[in-house]
Amino acid sequence: MAQISLWLLAGVMLCSIPAGSLEEDIHWVHTRDKGRVLILLSQLQRTPPYFCLADRNDFKFPWNLDTITQMKKTQRTCFHHLMLLQIFNLFRAQRSLAAWDHTLLSQLLSSLHHSLEHLEQREGEIRACPNVGILVRKHFQRIHSYLKEKKYSSCAWEVVRVEITIRVGIM
Repeated sequence: MAQISLWLLAGVMLCSIPAGSLEEDIHWVHTRDKGRVLILLSQLQRTPPYFCLADRNDFKFPWNLDTITQMKKTQRTCFHHLMLLQIFNLFRAQRSLAAWDHTLLSQLLSSLHHSLEHLEQREGEIRACPNVGILVRKHFQRIHSYLKEKKYSSCAWEVVRVEITIRVGIM
């Protein structure tokens, strides 16, 4: 059953990738890297999401696919870098280590680190979005506050894992 879910998730994510010129490089990482991160995020699931319906939360993500694809190339690169950095830091935190399978978490962190290195090669573009940076940090502050409020419960982590999976999917 989990295998079918992974394939369905991968299919949906691949179909939702915006079409565009390869020269424009609108993706935060190579599609292969994005797919690997999505698969690892889905494999991290420990608690069935339907057990956590009462814990759902709207983290008020300030963008949608249209606003992201309409950003200038330099702003998109900066946005993707900031999002990946915040996701990396979230899953690297000590509280996260206690919540997830260590092997899968290590693989996820490695994939995120690889993607960050790829984006950091374009250093000038990373510094091009101070306003976007503020919004990204506020979004992740809401996530951190939510986890703290829920005492880092397994359902809170599952809600956050789903949120991050959705956000990686539209990036």
